[in-house]
Amino acid sequence: MEGPLSAADIKRIIPHRYPFLLVDKITEVVAGQKAVGLKNVTVNEPYFQGHFPGDPVMPGVLILEAMAQVGAVALLSKNEFKGKLALFRGIDKCRFRGIVRPGDTLKIEVSLTGLKGVVGRGKGQAYVGERLVASAELVFALA
Repeated sequence: MEGPLSAADIKRIIPHRYPFLLVDKITEVVAGQKAVGLKNVTVNEPYFQGHFPGDPVMPGVLILEAMAQVGAVALLSKNEFKGKLALFRGIDKCRFRGIVRPGDTLKIEVSLTGLKGVVGRGKGQAYVGERLVASAELVFALA
């Protein structure tokens, strides 16, 4: 499957659903190699009620989860992995470099860097405009 992919297409590839589906659209995918996704951050997201009242900030852990979901779309778009589940196994070299607020569009780029058996790695970056707001190396396991 190649991009762009709608939310309905994404839901055919990964099992996440609202409120935990954190990718609205995949603009580019090369199955088994990379994907680019978008998350439109809106003020009505449930986590903004408590993070933080009067000064809403998207939690960093959810930015990482959005990265993982984009990476999972890249991996699970490959025919041999259809129907599998990609689970977080680890996060390395994670850095948060900026704040993500309601009204922002989060652009997430993930490149898969290796797969040995059922364990794989990827590199992810998240941007608001041209500004890098987060980066991490993701480790996952196929189930």
